[in-house]
Amino acid sequence: MKRILIVPLTFILIVSICLSGCSNQTNAIDYSDNSNWSYFETDTTDKAADVFFVCPTVYSGSDDSYNMRLTDEDTKADFLGAINMEKEIYDRDSRFFAPNYRQAGLNVYAMETSDREQYLELAFDDVKNAFEYYYKTCNNGRPIILAGFSQGADMCIRLMKERFKNENIQDQLIACYAIGWRITEEEIREYPQLKSAEGESDTGVIISFNSEAESIDNSLTVPKGTKTLAINPLNWKTDGAIADKSLNLGACFTDYDGNIIKETSNLTGAYIDDVRGTLKVTDVTPEEYPAGLDIFENGIYHLYDYQFFYRNLQKNVQIRINAYLSDK
Repeated sequence: MKRILIVPLTFILIVSICLSGCSNQTNAIDYSDNSNWSYFETDTTDKAADVFFVCPTVYSGSDDSYNMRLTDEDTKADFLGAINMEKEIYDRDSRFFAPNYRQAGLNVYAMETSDREQYLELAFDDVKNAFEYYYKTCNNGRPIILAGFSQGADMCIRLMKERFKNENIQDQLIACYAIGWRITEEEIREYPQLKSAEGESDTGVIISFNSEAESIDNSLTVPKGTKTLAINPLNWKTDGAIADKSLNLGACFTDYDGNIIKETSNLTGAYIDDVRGTLKVTDVTPEEYPAGLDIFENGIYHLYDYQFFYRNLQKNVQIRINAYLSDK
């Protein structure tokens, strides 16, 4: 006699709803669709290089949502705005490519490190697929700058580890500006293609720093007991030498349209901490520049990483482009 399996209708409905919801977040994004890019600039006129930029975290997340949905138009507007705030640092002499991706929400960073990874992996899958589409359809051997801030910096470092093992693509890399995330000696040893910047004009390297007050000894981006590698964006040195604020060409605070709403020359100096490898900022206070996010305590200047050193970074991008081109 055949046994008949009776499955409750409610169970079927629950499974169907779950699969439907999951599939929306696990299906690959079609990067041949221009609506899945914030910027996709293909005109090569007077553009010496390409910038592939990965947006920082703008999605807050919710109790039942940990990755941004690309159908969330309000968050996509913030996403575009966050890109615009940094875009002019990088794009003066370069085409600009910035994919929309299902970035992990801020709520993911409240989790234990091991629990975050599934959500960061989904974000990285999008970034990796977007880069592959750009590289195969538009690059044509052109020099590349990778750039990202915060989660975007993490994504750029992951892309370096996975995609830049290939020597041909390594040779195309001008630099990777991975600001606001850590990079360690252990990672450098494990992935030989990762090279930390040592000066103002070396190429094929990672430029990274994490800004904080002198009193800080622990943060989300550089946990206590971790030493990150860094370069000082004021004097372009990797030691603990103090760079005076007179070297600061201009701190720029920008809006979501990319307009500079305030610019201050000589705002602050900085030096690299010998123990943490972080960038200690010397001439501002947490009261003047509060952390702004619950995941950071005051004195962690994460939100100001690129704003404090905007003009120095902008100048440096051009220096590295010129250095790369002069070697070819």
